[in-house]
Amino acid sequence: MAADLSVELLPGLRLKNPVMPASGTYECGSANVYNPGQLGAIVTKSVAPVPWPGNAPPRLHETTGGLLNAVGIPSEGVVAFREKVLPTLRQYDTALIISVAGETTEEFARVIQALEGEAGISAYELNFSCPNLGDGIPFGTNPDLLYQAVARARQETKRPIIVKLSPNVTDIALMAREAQKAGASAVALINTLTGMAIDVRRRRPVLGNTFGGLSGPAIKPVALRMVWEVAGAVDLPVIGVGGISNTSDALEFLLAGARAIQVGTANFANPLVMPQIINGIASYLEENGFSKITDIIGLARKGEEDWG
Repeated sequence: MAADLSVELLPGLRLKNPVMPASGTYECGSANVYNPGQLGAIVTKSVAPVPWPGNAPPRLHETTGGLLNAVGIPSEGVVAFREKVLPTLRQYDTALIISVAGETTEEFARVIQALEGEAGISAYELNFSCPNLGDGIPFGTNPDLLYQAVARARQETKRPIIVKLSPNVTDIALMAREAQKAGASAVALINTLTGMAIDVRRRRPVLGNTFGGLSGPAIKPVALRMVWEVAGAVDLPVIGVGGISNTSDALEFLLAGARAIQVGTANFANPLVMPQIINGIASYLEENGFSKITDIIGLARKGEEDWG
């Protein structure tokens, strides 16, 4: 009998499996490669209240073990998303999580207001953690601002709110606790680490925005440590993100306490990586005598109180 991969991420939101893309790494064109209905959920690229152009190029730079991006969340705006993109996404037989971006507390609320009347939306993910928006308000690094923005978003919806946390803080558990107090339903972590590269021939920064967000395998140990910390600090479901490139990586996050995982940069190198991870998790459970995925969530923490 096949292992049960389903997981209740949130009350009333059961995923067929715990695997989904990280925001900004999934496009509708993936349907030409595999059926997106295989995924536990689809997470959209962040939707802004009005059209945003993003940052000036160059926007991407490959590094050892990762990728620097300074894309800057280009968006056609919520009206275009609602009319052009949403109808395509909700045809797939899986949960749909809308990533929301804004430069002020009210802008996050405005995106949610514009989408509240639409069917087929399972949850919102508030993107407080993009490190390459120039001089934007630092919701992801200021606990008071994070609390205010989550609380304001909560006023606009009864749907689940997932807060995506930034690693560019001294105490990520504190940020998670603020999100919980403000009404978050879950947290996702981590987004990219702030970094840069310099062109030694031109003697200038490589990226048009100077700084960018580092993603990929290089950040996985940092992400895993932070997921471990947050899973022990809040009574919220945790979605693990950061450098997940294969089944083993995904399993580490689940064993650390994540109830689901998001795959980002690896999608660019291997468009089939998410279906492969889903199949790999199923094989791991069956080979190790587990009947359901919930048997392994947080299993690495077992007896933690006695480690002393």
